[in-house]
Amino acid sequence: MRFQVAIFDIDGVLVDSPHEQAWRESLARLAAGPWAGSTAGYAPERFTSAVYQAYVSGKPREAGAQAALNYFGIADPDGRRVRAYCDTKQAQLLDLIERGAFTAFDDGIRLLLRLKAAGMRIVAASSSKNADLFLRRVPLDRFAAEFPVAPGATLLELFDANVNGQAVASGKPDPAIFLLAAAAVGVAPPACVVIEDAPAGVQAAKAGGMACIGVARRDDHAELRAAGADWVVRNLDDLPPGALR
Repeated sequence: MRFQVAIFDIDGVLVDSPHEQAWRESLARLAAGPWAGSTAGYAPERFTSAVYQAYVSGKPREAGAQAALNYFGIADPDGRRVRAYCDTKQAQLLDLIERGAFTAFDDGIRLLLRLKAAGMRIVAASSSKNADLFLRRVPLDRFAAEFPVAPGATLLELFDANVNGQAVASGKPDPAIFLLAAAAVGVAPPACVVIEDAPAGVQAAKAGGMACIGVARRDDHAELRAAGADWVVRNLDDLPPGALR
């Protein structure tokens, strides 16, 4: 094959996680509670998906929290609010995961299984350190008729390496996390293809010298192409046969 390694972003590619919901609900709770009266620039309806994608998604946790507070003009002179926001969001996220409030994208899992069966190494590269919590909760039994899946196996077990944003200083569009992913399996960047759903992630892949598949789950084909994606599909089952050969 043309590539030796496939690097998968997790949220938006393999799972539809409740990260955005947790960030949004946590800020609303803080603004209505301990921060009441000091968040004049914030209103719950202003925290849209577009704002989340532009300012929070793909960033390490504290950087995302700081970006959200800055966007809404919420002062944080001593950093306590960033820490409180991160802690509140994390507790909310863990509660949502425990309740199973997320879904898996079967098209992404099928592509991963096809590439694995073809001999490619598979690496997870998520900005969030919570990715493992999702991956180990996705069983693969329903794919057993089409792919060689061990009984009881989970998505987490398919990866040859697993890196997250806590291990790098800068979030996407900095390529650090993808370069770390390539290094984890000892392969040069040009031999890697990244599967991403966010423009910042596409930019990170291209800045790292890698090919990139953009997954336009939000019908953002134009944005992903503008970011430099080599292929853009809404569903990974639609990736042209032989595209990665």
